Amino acid sequence: MAHAYEPLAPDYRLDGFQAATAHIEDDFSSVMLSDDLFVPFSEHHSADGRDSYLLLYDRSAIWDIRGTAEYVTLHITRNVEQRTFDFASERHPVVPLAQNWLIHRGCPQEAAEASRHHGPRPADAVTARLEDLLRTNPGNRYEVLDHYTDNPCSLDVGVEVRTLVYDSHPDSAEAPYRLFLEDTTKDMCTYIVREGVFASVEEADTWVVEQDSPLRLAPAAPDTFDRRSAAARARSTTSGNGLAVAPAPVTPPRSVEPAPTHSRRSTR
Repeated sequence: MAHAYEPLAPDYRLDGFQAATAHIEDDFSSVMLSDDLFVPFSEHHSADGRDSYLLLYDRSAIWDIRGTAEYVTLHITRNVEQRTFDFASERHPVVPLAQNWLIHRGCPQEAAEASRHHGPRPADAVTARLEDLLRTNPGNRYEVLDHYTDNPCSLDVGVEVRTLVYDSHPDSAEAPYRLFLEDTTKDMCTYIVREGVFASVEEADTWVVEQDSPLRLAPAAPDTFDRRSAAARARSTTSGNGLAVAPAPVTPPRSVEPAPTHSRRSTR
């Protein structure tokens, strides 16, 4: 019997199925090289058995290329008559972008957001709002250009994730390059997300390298959230044990090396 602290294994539901082609089998085996270190964040399986959507945390990412994204999404499609399967997979730097990928491939939004996750929680309403924007990506306004995950695996500092996007919204025309910074506390209890604005990629890169001035934050959006967003804000003010969490201060993240371009696209 598994101990309570052992993470659940992903449920791929592929018993009795085989890859539709040898190429698909090779690709799937490549993605599954470290699947014993995958921790399920959310899963959804269609009632007809044809589709499965999985959001996984990859504990092996810390041994990969420096800066590698730690979240993996899978969309498995089955031909239940022929007992074969195909799949698509991608890595993502932050959970809301992973959820967005699943939703756009047909996963119900509520199922993509449902989580077994017991890790860090959003520290404030700003974080919840920005994550909701990335998750829904209204009008496909954000195009991810680059990302970097700095996880030193140390008890002295937390984890920082930088995601650079191009914002096509008309209101962002003067500074369309947005740097989303996710900063997790060293105790791994809470995290904040802030959105910096830049006129060019070069300007954003310079700030990341030098950090000689405070991050220029994006203007606050009008406080018009639906009930689901309001619930997210309410949840963000409590930790996993129900204790109140004070809003995190807006401070620039620690200095790190410039982010190389290494975003991984879909396997298929």
